[in-house]
Parts: sequence; C-alpha cells; structure tokens
Amino acid sequence: MPYTPGANWQYDVPTTGSTHLPPDAGYGRALTNQGYGFEVAVADLIDNSIDAGADKVVVHFLRDASRILTLLIIDNGKGMDEEGLDAAMTVGRRRDYGEGALGMYGTGLKAASLSHASSLTVVSRTKRSRAAGRRLTAEGIEDGFRCDTVDPRYAQDLVDRYDGIIEWQGTVVRWDGVRSFETVGRGQSDQFLSKAIARLETHLGLYLHRYLQNGLKLDIAVWDVSSGDSLGEEVDHIAVEALDPFGYKVPGKAGYPRKFTAPVEGVGDVQLTAHIWPAKSKQAGFRQIGSLTARQGFYFYRNDRLVQAGGWNGLRNPEGHLVLARIAVDLPARANSVLSLDVKKENVTVTPAFTLGVEKAVDSAGHAFSGFLADAEAAYRDGSRRTEIVRKAVTPPGKGLDPKIKRVIKEELPEKAGEEPISFTWGSLPPDQFFALDRASNTVILNKTYREDFNDGRRGGVNDAPVTKTLLYLLLEDCFGLGRWERGRQDKVDYWNTILLASVDAQRARRAQAAS
Repeated sequence: MPYTPGANWQYDVPTTGSTHLPPDAGYGRALTNQGYGFEVAVADLIDNSIDAGADKVVVHFLRDASRILTLLIIDNGKGMDEEGLDAAMTVGRRRDYGEGALGMYGTGLKAASLSHASSLTVVSRTKRSRAAGRRLTAEGIEDGFRCDTVDPRYAQDLVDRYDGIIEWQGTVVRWDGVRSFETVGRGQSDQFLSKAIARLETHLGLYLHRYLQNGLKLDIAVWDVSSGDSLGEEVDHIAVEALDPFGYKVPGKAGYPRKFTAPVEGVGDVQLTAHIWPAKSKQAGFRQIGSLTARQGFYFYRNDRLVQAGGWNGLRNPEGHLVLARIAVDLPARANSVLSLDVKKENVTVTPAFTLGVEKAVDSAGHAFSGFLADAEAAYRDGSRRTEIVRKAVTPPGKGLDPKIKRVIKEELPEKAGEEPISFTWGSLPPDQFFALDRASNTVILNKTYREDFNDGRRGGVNDAPVTKTLLYLLLEDCFGLGRWERGRQDKVDYWNTILLASVDAQRARRAQAAS
C-alpha cells in the first residue's frame, strides 16, 4: 500500500515490493538443534506411520558385540514412490494434511531425525512402485540441501529384510550416527538399551495409548547382527502396551468421570472430561507415567494422539492434594488463536481466553468446574487417612519376562532401589539342572534342552514361557542381592531343581500321550 507521510499512527506497515529469500544452507545446523528428546523424536516418526495407514510398526535397534549401530522404524503403511520420497525429504516443504492427520508442520521427519542422527535414510515402496530410497545428512543440507538417492538394489534388500512387516507396501526409516549411541562405552550397551527402551516404551504407551487400544501393533526389538546370520539374532522384544492415564477400574469418587462445557471466546464450547483417580492407586496409568505432581491437570489430545500429559496451563499451580485430578480435552479440529500446539507435539500453549472459559465451565446439572477440584482434593484427603498394607520390596524383573507381567509386578510390589533387574535366558546346563543362578549378573539361566516343552514344541521368542518364568521369579527373587550365599539357600535351589525336572518329565509324557 502506498505511504503518505503524516502524524497519524500507521495501523498497517506500508511496503513497496517483495523478494523471495530461500533458506541459507546453514539452516541445517538449526534443524539439528530443535530440542527433540529421543522418545519425542521417535513418536513423531510413528505419527507419520499412522498417517500412512500403518497398523503394524516396529522400532528396531541394531547392535553388534561391542556397540549400538543404528535405529530403524519399520511400518506397513501405504508407502511412497520416488516423487513422494522427494517431497518427504524436502526441507521446509509442507504437504496438505487431512482433517484427521497427526502431522502438522511438515518438518517432523527431518527435524526429529537430524536432532539425533547424522544421517537419515528413508526407503519405501507402494503397491504400484518398486522400492526406492533417499538419504539426507546434515552435511548434505549445508551443501545446498543435497539429498542422496539410495541404490535401488539396497532399497529392495532392506525391504525384503523386513518382509514379515512390509508385505506389499511400507516404509523403513533409518538413523545412522546416532549421537547418544556413540557415547556408550564398551560393555555398557545392554545397560543403555535397557534404560532407553524402558523410557521409550513408557512414552509411546502413554502418548499413543488410544491408537494402541484401537488395534495399533507397536513393538520394540533389539537384534544382534554379529551372530554370523545374515539377519542377525533377536535378543530382546517388547510389545508396547497402552498406558491409559484415565484407565482406573473404579473412580476415586462416585459420579466421575463428569463432562464440563467451557465457553472459550474465539473457539466456542470446549468439552472437558474430568476424572478423579482412586487414592494410592498402583496402576501403571497412574504411577508409571512420571511424577504425580507433574501429571495432574490437563491432558490434551489432537486426533486421538496425546500431545500434553498433565499441567494446568496457567489455571493454577500444581499441588500435592490435586494429584488425583486429570482432565481430558480434545483440541478443536478447526485452527484457532487460543490453543496452539508446539512443533514437537509435546505441549499446548493457551491464551487467557481458555483459562477464563474453564473457570466458567459447568456440567449438565449446572455444577461448576471448581466443584470438581474440591471433589478431587477431598478424595485425596480421604485416601491419605486410610491405612495401607506395606508389601515387601523386591528386585525388579528384567529381560526375558513378558512386559505385561513386569508391569503388573511393578503395580503390585515396590522395587528395591539400586538393584539390577533379574533377567531370564536359556542356556546350556547339565541334564540334572532345570535352572541355574548367575548371581553376579542377576540372571536365571533355564536349561535350553527343555525349552520346547514349555512352548508347545516350538522354540519360542525372547519372552516365552511366561508362566514358568513368572513362577521362578517369585520363587527365586530373594536369592539375589545377598551378601554371603548360605548353604541352606543352595539346598533349596537343589531340591527345587529336582522337583521341577520331575514336572518336565510329566509335561513330556502328557505331550507324547496327546500326540499318539
């Protein structure tokens, strides 16, 4: 608009022309420092898999004898052809997202990946196109946004490697040069992976819990490629289970959950579903998703994907007597200036219009939202006065035991602080031993000669024979972490072995009889 000098305030800035300024190649350095946490970055990539229609996703860590090599995310979504791959790897290109899509800004794949890895490779195929791939590196971005074309023979080999997931279509995202992997010292890979996978399992189970409850199959696996086998050997496998932050069996106060309607200027009516957890609940959705103080408050969802887990967003400060109070809010489908989501899909920023609307919220009977807060506080105070039975702390369960069982054990029994988890593995033992204890590494070794007897004649996976392993865990848990090994305990281990070997003979006889 033309500018006429004068004393009046200019409500619009006058301009005289325009020019297009493409991003400088140095933008790649900013792209690699977006502040993505590891779990948040992986979740962002899985959002892309869900948008592609995948119902099966595997997060795959590859390692060898001495180090962690790479991370892959494999899905059976609709895949991409060459043109789609070029679009996906173009920095700053924003595609059109459908109304129910989890993607928003078009930067997640690149920013999330390059925040943690020096190299991002995407290999994909559709039902109508052959496997193809692209590789993007921080150096390539600085070299004029160069993107490398993956050898089509390798692209096909990589797809074939995961033919149990990718049948007719799908995508593999590969991270190389992962900075956190490169800092792991020799001999520390197992410990690092154990902690990293536990955090990742919790994050994905929480933020994607609605998708997991609706049938999404999401696994985390570790493969050792140093075994000599062309595909390597699976050494750990976890099926991620939903961690529902509202998954209590009985509410902390009768009449809940209760729906409130908040009149929010600039948005309209926003529905708030208020929940009160039972006091002292040990369920994973309450205790195992982080600090109770941090997890009180609002849980915002966008298209069924959790994007903020707790916090009051300026309505009030977190308080110990409100730890039972949680409110589910589905963000409006229509974009607005009141509720905005950050690029990492981790936090929602609100304007005062939202908090003012919440303060005016009422339920269908005309009860104010403030009554919910009072009810949550009363439920907490009532629960605090109840006498709780204190259960003996145990050494936590570790690798080789099904994650569902480990979660229930954690819900029911307190853990000993600082103890290494008890792991289960199958190994070579004398025929007169059903199990042995490696107390130095907190491991129960089961005789692999008898493995098929507890897996219906099959070899089984890493977390096989769940009943047998669970019973052994309960039986042997207090045999670990002791100073001096007493003769009486060794005697128990010996006669437990004798009795269990008799049970194996009985099991084999029953199988033989059923087969004849």
